[in-house]
Amino acid sequence: MYDWLIVGAGFAGSVLAERLASEHGDSVLLVDRRPHIGGNAYDHLDEAGILVHKYGPHIFHTNSRQIFDHLSQFTEWRRYSHRVLAHVDGKQVPIPINRTTINSLYGLDLTSKQLEAWLQQRAEPVDDIQTSEDVVVSVVGRELYEKFFRGYTRKQWGVDPSRLDKSVTARVPTRTNDDDRYFTDAFQYMPLKGYTAMFSRMLSHPNIDVRLGVDFEEIRQTQTYRRLIFTGPIDEYFQYCFGRLPYRSLSFKHVTLDKPWHQSVGVVNYPMTEDYTRITEYKHLTGQNHAKTSLTYEYPSADGDPYYPIPREENAERYRQYEALARQTPDVWFVGRLATYKYYNMDQVVGQALATYRRIEDRLPKGASRTVPEPRADLPASLRT
Repeated sequence: MYDWLIVGAGFAGSVLAERLASEHGDSVLLVDRRPHIGGNAYDHLDEAGILVHKYGPHIFHTNSRQIFDHLSQFTEWRRYSHRVLAHVDGKQVPIPINRTTINSLYGLDLTSKQLEAWLQQRAEPVDDIQTSEDVVVSVVGRELYEKFFRGYTRKQWGVDPSRLDKSVTARVPTRTNDDDRYFTDAFQYMPLKGYTAMFSRMLSHPNIDVRLGVDFEEIRQTQTYRRLIFTGPIDEYFQYCFGRLPYRSLSFKHVTLDKPWHQSVGVVNYPMTEDYTRITEYKHLTGQNHAKTSLTYEYPSADGDPYYPIPREENAERYRQYEALARQTPDVWFVGRLATYKYYNMDQVVGQALATYRRIEDRLPKGASRTVPEPRADLPASLRT
């Protein structure tokens, strides 16, 4: 019998597996329905020998020294400042919008102070900011909203920004200087040998058994365990008893070109044209030297694996029903983007996992996890652990 069954070998599950095994001394069975560890951050060498991200670009950035130091136990780092261009009006200009963006797009030569006034003239005041559209037009006005945000957001989320929570576009700042970095966090790095290598080291503890390509339902019927950490979709765990939570999915087209470079930065967004949202060129991210280059074209979709919880109030209300049920389910911890229906960055998932481990420590002193809990009689048999 294992002390823990952990479902999902991405950041949330792997961080907790390592902590419980190495610090708490527990036995852990870590399972994933995919044939690899690392979750959506999984990377691998493609047929050309170029390190690519199977599920689109994953750029590590954080302001937390604690999170950075924790992951540093399992990887060396390559310093990397992510830059993104947007293909707008036939030009490729920096996004987030900055002084270079506006001067290049409109043939101007504005100073930072002049740009601030220029944007204020175009901004449309919104008394009560509720939606993603409200956020943008209140800062940069309608024209820039149409050029940079509306089309991209509609492709990415499948709905107009006027119907999405303000949190979606609030993540993208507007700058009046020439800073063209996509992120401004204190720690901006990529794992030197890739994410999969980092996960492999994280999960190398002898107390951790990893089984891939298996489904949770199969494992729960064939394995015995005392406690469970679930990082998959929370509605799936509870057999969709309140209905399905909507997620946005992605599909990817991976190509290799017989030339050293395709674009000048790691990612180019296409907010006004094309069916895809962006093109990623991985050698910018990894620093790899190679005569060829590999790209990923990214296509948002309503169908497929769940990637992004869709931030709308009716979805949040449904999640709260599942959250209440989760609180009543003993000895099961729900962790991660899908299990808590929140749009977390990678570092935020790591932070949540570490915080969950601290709560487990407080609740279950070392050795306590070897006490077998009584199953709840009021839950369906298939949901009892």
